Amino acid sequence: MPPASFSQHKGFDEIVRAADAARNADQMQDAIKLYRQGVSLRPTWQDGWWWLGSLYYDQDRFTESDAALDRFVALSPKPGPAYAFLGLCEYETRQYARSLEHFRKWALDGSPGTTDLIDVASFHWALLLTREGRFVQALYLLAAKAQRRGASAALTEAMGLASLRMTSLPEGYPPQSREEVWLAGEAAYYFSMQRAARAEDYAGKLLLHYDQTPNVHYFRGTLFGFEKRRDLAKDEYRQELRISPHHAPAMMELARLDLDGGEVSEALALARHAADLEPKNPVAHHVLGQALFAGGQVQESATQLETARRLAPDSSSIRLHLATAYRKLGRTKDAEQELAVFTTLKQKEGVLLPPEELQDLAHDPAGQAK
Repeated sequence: MPPASFSQHKGFDEIVRAADAARNADQMQDAIKLYRQGVSLRPTWQDGWWWLGSLYYDQDRFTESDAALDRFVALSPKPGPAYAFLGLCEYETRQYARSLEHFRKWALDGSPGTTDLIDVASFHWALLLTREGRFVQALYLLAAKAQRRGASAALTEAMGLASLRMTSLPEGYPPQSREEVWLAGEAAYYFSMQRAARAEDYAGKLLLHYDQTPNVHYFRGTLFGFEKRRDLAKDEYRQELRISPHHAPAMMELARLDLDGGEVSEALALARHAADLEPKNPVAHHVLGQALFAGGQVQESATQLETARRLAPDSSSIRLHLATAYRKLGRTKDAEQELAVFTTLKQKEGVLLPPEELQDLAHDPAGQAK
């Protein structure tokens, strides 16, 4: 009589073959039952946990899928697309913090998966980034999806929410704001598709009907800024500050434009105010560091840029500006270290990036903004 371990091993192999055969024959309930038997017999069976999680996901059994994929990730040295599926499961079960973390890990792993998975995962990641107030990053992901897939009602709504800086999921914002969100979303969509005339049309309608609504002039200013129409952008940011006097992002963008035009004094005042209003915002400290450097206050500039680096260690542009400040201060070794990190960060930039790498995407100092 064979040993018990041999008998169990033989039973496991038979279960594997039967589970794969049921899955390939679209007999999903049988496949799930067999995969569950397999992982029960051998808890370290990576493929079993993967297929179990995938089958649960296909049936919208997100809690069960999440649990199975968690086991797969714990066992696999290269989880690949599993992080994206975990993020999607946790989005559906409203575990938003875990979902964001898994989407970020997915991006750090190179955003593996099919085109369909990339589209779905990046879209839901963008929704969560908008909810978290990380609007630039959300719009970057949504614009990439627009360029791959074209228009859709869901995409327009998502782009509108991010453009108007509304920290809400699509199902959560007030119904009376839907026209405003739609107009902004259409403008953002057509701008991302480089159809400037259509974007201008929708942006004009947005201003016509919502001239006194917060964030509308800021959004209009960002479009002018991307078009290099700096004077018009500055006018819009100033108008936003008349409506919303504590609008730190408008201060930051206006300060950037002032620096471009050599107006260092106003840039410094605006950047200081923005950093006071949002002390945990790396972009605020970055802009302040740039303004201080332009004003000849190099040591203070380095201090602000170090704060920005601490808050956003994966921002390549912060690293580059900090290297410049260090070199000006004679800190050659520190400058070389920052330049090395900058080079590494630039080399790994791709279609999808972790949020920290997108802090200053629209103002890339190396001229490589996507």
